[in-house]
Amino acid sequence: MTSPVLRTALDRARRALVDLAAGHDRVRSVVARGGAELTNAAERAAAMAEARRAGVPDAYGGAYFGEGRDAAGDRQGRSGYARYDRVASNADIAGWLLWRNFRVATSLDVGCATGYLVEVLRERGIDAEGCDLSQFAIDHASPGAVGHVRVANLFAGLPWTDGAFDLVTALEILEHLPPDRVPVALAELARICGGYLYATIPSFGPNRSGPDGHYEGKVRPERVEYYRGLGPEYRGPVPEPDLAVDADGELVEGHLCIASFEWWTEQFAAAGFTRCTDVEVRLYADIEPADLAQFWNLYVFRTSDADPSVVEPREPGRTLAEIGLLHPLLGT
Repeated sequence: MTSPVLRTALDRARRALVDLAAGHDRVRSVVARGGAELTNAAERAAAMAEARRAGVPDAYGGAYFGEGRDAAGDRQGRSGYARYDRVASNADIAGWLLWRNFRVATSLDVGCATGYLVEVLRERGIDAEGCDLSQFAIDHASPGAVGHVRVANLFAGLPWTDGAFDLVTALEILEHLPPDRVPVALAELARICGGYLYATIPSFGPNRSGPDGHYEGKVRPERVEYYRGLGPEYRGPVPEPDLAVDADGELVEGHLCIASFEWWTEQFAAAGFTRCTDVEVRLYADIEPADLAQFWNLYVFRTSDADPSVVEPREPGRTLAEIGLLHPLLGT
């Protein structure tokens, strides 16, 4: 969503171009294209500026997605990916999990990166779209996602109408936001969500539906025992000085908001969502053969008018192993 001041400036610029082009057929198409490009570029710039004001790290460029790194090596303690592809991102497993458990026609992946999940869902017949803060990621979209992903961010407002999507997903995204801005982000997710929301968020503490969360890798090693000593009642978020940092001294993966399952549940409830722990239990069982349950701190929420029939699973009884989605690196 572009600010009123910027929108006014854009409108004036477009009117000036139109006036200049009036009566010149050869330049009309150029002006039309140029006006659209001007609007898109300005909207992208406004989105990035608003994200920076909100405290979101401006660090999701090529290096974060593995550009210039040794794909055969590890990350050497640094944030981002040594390699980022459809297998490494577990997109096929995530896509099957969503297709199997949500009978939806439309979906939006917020924080889609290069769009592997969008690609998988479209292959499975879902009209999937995606958006991401990273211009690099969108410029390097996977082939099946090209034309269905775009730059946008929650703070600037997403360019879709209220309740536009049956399913909204946010995988490993919300922990990148400053805690005090989480309510704004969740309100925007609630606005575009027309039924169900699926999220994975690194969390700690007791979990109602699956494995409990932990502090390791999320807070500084020397502070882990302190936070364990606070007991299960502690909800967070962990103050930024205690958050884990990488080999460069930067917050690990740009994580700004590390909190408990209960804290996140409360934040979503305040935005109008209801947590569906019965569906979560089923999802944890689905990913268990891939040994992902300990890593994917997953949540399922619904809006007040969500259709319960949407979460009736497809192909009940089938497993990841039976459909050939267990990668050799994950086991068989």
